[in-house]
Amino acid sequence: MKVELEKVAPKEIEARSFEIITQELGPHSFAPGTEAIVKRCIHTSADFDYAENLCFSEGVVEKALEALRGGVSIVTDTQMAKAGINKKILGGYGGQVHCFMSDEDVAQAAREKGCTRAAASMEKAAAMGEDLVFAIGNAPTALVRLYELIKDGKIRPRLIIGAPVGFVNVVSSKELIMELDVPYIVAKGRKGGSNIAACICNALLYMK
Repeated sequence: MKVELEKVAPKEIEARSFEIITQELGPHSFAPGTEAIVKRCIHTSADFDYAENLCFSEGVVEKALEALRGGVSIVTDTQMAKAGINKKILGGYGGQVHCFMSDEDVAQAAREKGCTRAAASMEKAAAMGEDLVFAIGNAPTALVRLYELIKDGKIRPRLIIGAPVGFVNVVSSKELIMELDVPYIVAKGRKGGSNIAACICNALLYMK
């Protein structure tokens, strides 16, 4: 069997990938500003389901760009998501990326309270007293704790990216976030992951 490879220069691979995505998506009506986010999620995962399962609160792209370009920092629930976010662009606006999952005080708080580190790390983020963007790609317990902290008036995120992947409380945790009057981008259903959370951040950061 003869395999034919498409000849694409290394610097043109990403652009060609997006051409293929656009072609295979076909006609689609996306909310203003969201198309680039959907396509980058597909580019990251090769999963066209993201054209249907990404949910956006009203005006979220404009609100997210205002926050990020105003120097708001991002909190993630995994080191993988933190590593994947373009810190050079974010830093140019004055923001940073934080992940508290490996912090000893978070581990101790989780032990004492009988909760997950992800939940405890959300409490640490809330205690910062800053405007923050949350990019959650792994732990539904992080989203649940965020929901509780918001309902208790202890934090008011500028944006929540809710994309944990898995089976236990994943779907319901995302639905909780969509009940809130807080800007959100949520990967509805079981799909998601740290790579998706990071790529949504990057899609926003790459917008001109």
